[in-house]
Amino acid sequence: MRNTVIAKRYAKALFAVGKEDGTLDGLGQALTELSELYATVPEVVDALTNPMYPLDVRAKVMEHLAKELKASQVMTNFLSLLVQKKRADVVPEIAEVFQAMVDTDRNVCQGVVVAAAELSVDLKAKIQATLEKLTGKQVVVTTEVDPSIIGGIVAKVGDLVLDGSIRTQLAGLKESIKGSE
Repeated sequence: MRNTVIAKRYAKALFAVGKEDGTLDGLGQALTELSELYATVPEVVDALTNPMYPLDVRAKVMEHLAKELKASQVMTNFLSLLVQKKRADVVPEIAEVFQAMVDTDRNVCQGVVVAAAELSVDLKAKIQATLEKLTGKQVVVTTEVDPSIIGGIVAKVGDLVLDGSIRTQLAGLKESIKGSE
């Protein structure tokens, strides 16, 4: 809970600067890449957040990471501030909140479509168009394959969940049969 509040404050400040400068995409990309690095390389998190390392060493590590990510000067300064304020552990949450703010600003939402098999390009486009019509927003769709749903699809966009999977239909049929006994 505490990290969410902190992440919102930092993301809001970064969003305001990015909106003013017109650099939202670059800032978002750098945050996303750093967040992915946090998730895949635990040593990075340790190097930036472990109080056993002196603050100047952690600052140099963050500076090096910013250089490797080809981050703008604004992003480099932002990341240095996070290290100085001992908030480097909140980067993934900041990235998530920042992306949500950008999406809201651009009337975009993220959607996930789960299918039993890989979807064709045409089918993906039709699903995306349908979701956009339902939500009234531009939907960025990512797809996942989950054979356990047997067939059909499950689409999730924000709070909206459309479950047309055979697994769910079979479970409903099972419940209705149980209820009639």
